[in-house]
Amino acid sequence: MEVDELEDIEATAVVDARGSACPGPLLEAKKGMGTVSVGEVVEIRSSDPGSRGDIPVWANKVGHEFLGALTADEGYDRIFVRRGK
Repeated sequence: MEVDELEDIEATAVVDARGSACPGPLLEAKKGMGTVSVGEVVEIRSSDPGSRGDIPVWANKVGHEFLGALTADEGYDRIFVRRGK
């Protein structure tokens, strides 16, 4: 997705994992995914640089759709995943 498309996404749930080190953001993403229905989007906020690589790999492995990531003005990543199953 393009940056402007990501900025327009209305996530169903927001998981705030800022300040959490690996594997914290991934574990929080897994928990957050369990709170939404298939087809809905979870936004994971993370200050751990590894999350940009870890979360897309996990999402694809378990059947979710990684939509993309943005860096917020405050310096953390906003990672978007659509629940696939």
